[in-house]
Amino acid sequence: MKLSFVTAATLIASTALAACSPLRIVNGLVPSDTYRLEAGIPYGSGPRQQLDVYRPLERSQPPEGNRPLVVFFYGGTWSSGERASYKFVGEALAARGAVVVIPDYRLSPQVTYPAFVRDSALAVKWGIDNAARLGADPKKIYVMGHSSGGYNAAMVALDARWLDEVGSSPKKLAGWIGLAGPYDFLPIENPEAQVAFNWPDTPEASQPITHISSASPPALLIAAKKDKLVNPMRNSEQMARKLRAAGVGVQLDEFDDLSHITLVGAIAKPLRWLGGPVLPPIVSFLGLASVPSDKVAR
Repeated sequence: MKLSFVTAATLIASTALAACSPLRIVNGLVPSDTYRLEAGIPYGSGPRQQLDVYRPLERSQPPEGNRPLVVFFYGGTWSSGERASYKFVGEALAARGAVVVIPDYRLSPQVTYPAFVRDSALAVKWGIDNAARLGADPKKIYVMGHSSGGYNAAMVALDARWLDEVGSSPKKLAGWIGLAGPYDFLPIENPEAQVAFNWPDTPEASQPITHISSASPPALLIAAKKDKLVNPMRNSEQMARKLRAAGVGVQLDEFDDLSHITLVGAIAKPLRWLGGPVLPPIVSFLGLASVPSDKVAR
């Protein structure tokens, strides 16, 4: 079985995370009997405005009504990705007692900033409104994302405009989790990101780092020191410093042996041996109990 793990890890590391084949391999290796899935739920009127919900099994702890709800946004430079590819994230958190919402959102070049942020806020509003029905505690709503999805999560959590626009508020969030997110990236060098943000006509207010205040929700920031795509010092480390300076609770975890891609891959059960225990700090931040399988096996 370890050969399969190595193969999956190699495929993940050698291609963009949003590509289908490596993620299909990983998802084929994760358990399918640890959660209940409700797929294809609309949160808006567009074809990309749909989401999947991963719910804990009846016997899972914490009990219904006391579970956190996590809205997870995947990466892909705001130009690729699909929710079904992130089953491994839904499974990992639902198996530990969280209700997990994974939305699609509109992508560039069909749309540009701030359309994908608006979709993200609308999906979070759906999660807030449906938390109790799904067995979650409405006071335990979190947003989480990897890479460009980490940007989406940060913008929803830090820039009140977007939740205000849909009749909600960041005050309803218990916290946010960013995995290798870009929070301060002007001037834009990545060609796909340039299209997504209409560079050079990109407003400074598009940067999450500009929206920090003492009212910002607590944060867990996770980064890979070897990240060649999103600079951890400029983004995660600077975000942590500025949140602390504003009096906001923040935890920063950095890993020596993970890359931009394997940072999120290490959440998957088959890949936790990759080089860093990424899942335990997430589980702890959500107020859930770790299980023995969260340990990194080598």
